[in-house]
Amino acid sequence: MRKLKYLFDNNRAWAARMVSQDPTFFQTLAEQHAPEYLWIGCSDSRVPANEIIGKMPGAVFVHRNVANVVVHTDLNCLSVIQYAVDVLKVQHIIVCGHYGCGGVSAAMQHKELGLIDNWLRHLKDIYRRHEYELESIEDPSHRQNRFCECNVIEQVRNVCHTTIVQGAWRRNQELSVHGWVYGLGDGLLKDLDLTITSPNELDAVYRMVDGR
Repeated sequence: MRKLKYLFDNNRAWAARMVSQDPTFFQTLAEQHAPEYLWIGCSDSRVPANEIIGKMPGAVFVHRNVANVVVHTDLNCLSVIQYAVDVLKVQHIIVCGHYGCGGVSAAMQHKELGLIDNWLRHLKDIYRRHEYELESIEDPSHRQNRFCECNVIEQVRNVCHTTIVQGAWRRNQELSVHGWVYGLGDGLLKDLDLTITSPNELDAVYRMVDGR
C-alpha cells in the first residue's frame, strides 16, 4: 500500500474538495441511490462514464466490459441490467462505444490472443453480419470507426431483446435504450440516432409474446 500512498492522498484531497463544495454531499450520497441512467460502456480507462456526461457520483449506474458487449449468456451484465431496471427504475439505458476501441480492433485481426478470443467472437459475429458494408470502406480507420458504430447498434438491440427490458415495457415502465459513440480524439459523444422505447420497434422474432 505504501507504493500507492499517493492514491490515498488524492482520495483525501478529493473528499475534502467535495465537502468544501457541499458539506452534506457524502451524507446525501450515502442515504439514497436513485440514478436515472444505466451506462453500458467499454472497460477502456479513457472513457469515464460520469465525467464525459458531466454527472456527479450517484447519477449513473455503470457496467463496463471489453468493447461494451451485451450477450444473453453474460449473467454479470444481465444482473446489472435487471437491478438497474427492476430495482433502481432507471429511465434510460445508454450503450456507449468509443472510436479507437482496442477490442473492436482486435476482433478485426486474424491473431490468436488467448482467452479473450472467446469474448471477441461476439464482435466477429457482428463483423460478419455487416461484412458487405464494412469491406466496402477502403480506409482502415474509417472501417474500424464504422465497426464501432455497428457494434453499438447490435448491443442496443441485444439489451432490448432481454426479458428484463421487455418486461419493463410490458408493465408500462418508462424506459428508453440509446446508442452512442464517444470520440477519444475530441471528447465528444455522437448520437447514432438509435433510441428504442418499445418492443414494437424490434424484429418480430425477438418480441416476447405479451409484448406484441
